[in-house]
Amino acid sequence: MDLTIESKAGYVLSNVAEVVEKILTFVPTKSLFHTASVCALWRECARRVLRKQQNVTWISASGSSGGSGHLLPRKLDEEVENVYLLPKTVLIMADVDAFNQQDNHFLKKKVKKSSSSGRTDELRKLFPKGCDILGIAVPGIVLTPMGSHSNPPQEFEEGEAGFAIMFPNIDGINIRSFHFCKRSFSSMSLEEAGLVNNPSLRVVLLFGYEAFKSGAARFLNQVIEPLSKANILLAGGHIESVTSPEPECCNPGSYGVVGLALSGSKIQGASVLLEQDVNSEKTAEAAVQRLKSANIPQHNTLGFMFACVGRGRHHYNSKNNVEADAFRKIFPNIPLFGFFGNGEIGCDKIVTEDYTLTDAENLQHGYSTVMALVHLG
Repeated sequence: MDLTIESKAGYVLSNVAEVVEKILTFVPTKSLFHTASVCALWRECARRVLRKQQNVTWISASGSSGGSGHLLPRKLDEEVENVYLLPKTVLIMADVDAFNQQDNHFLKKKVKKSSSSGRTDELRKLFPKGCDILGIAVPGIVLTPMGSHSNPPQEFEEGEAGFAIMFPNIDGINIRSFHFCKRSFSSMSLEEAGLVNNPSLRVVLLFGYEAFKSGAARFLNQVIEPLSKANILLAGGHIESVTSPEPECCNPGSYGVVGLALSGSKIQGASVLLEQDVNSEKTAEAAVQRLKSANIPQHNTLGFMFACVGRGRHHYNSKNNVEADAFRKIFPNIPLFGFFGNGEIGCDKIVTEDYTLTDAENLQHGYSTVMALVHLG
């Protein structure tokens, strides 16, 4: 009797594609590649499962590591192999200590490289070959704890925190990172990055570093100005430094701009600007409520919050998490990510067919928060 049951199970697992494919949906992606080598049927089923993995996921970490290296690198090392998608693009944000500690998990080899190349190499080893990785360091972090889209987002103005958002290959959507410095920037580089002459461009997440260096503000305006004429959502801010991709053309300490360009007709975006006079729970909630008018679907949608370091609990009379809580109250099933930085980029606009951004200078702010929604179809 047992042999009969076993032989029937073997027959099903060797011949019934629908059953095999259903089973493989419960297998993490890294293990899925191993199962694909079992036989031709399993290989084809694994391919179909991979093609269906169209939803974004993330890994996040916060708290105290107790001096044993930053939490995020260790969390990535532990969790990347357990995700249920094949990352094509990864956006990593962490507090500045994540990449500066002497005992950094990314740089635990006996011979440490003196430049950021060691960090970049270790990051790339965690993800599939050819994965496009954008890593930035910021003064403070906004994240949703991993595990559920409905987990309450948290603001970390100080301390260890960070996240990695992993974008799979989504049908009809192209996500591409870019990195400009004064030597590499040109009209041709803008076009190669998909930022101009690209009718399918919908969202640009843009981050400037070394913003207070002489010439940095003028350079940022040069990058933003062509985008201000486009029918897109632009959001971001000023960060501390870039971890990946490395700046290959300029000296350490030079200013530059990095970001992600998201293209595809299925993408939707909207943003609101919380200005300096938004300084209470009631006014913060009212400001975020304006995003509702965009009618963006909640499925496969991310929230982004780019806030000034001067806001947070000091701006709200020692109350913590005010803006993140306001977002969750209105969008309880959309995860929120972002940072506290040194200036904000964006505007208070709902993107429609007949809308274009304002001029470049009016897209840069201080003591404000840019709150945005990005739907990926």
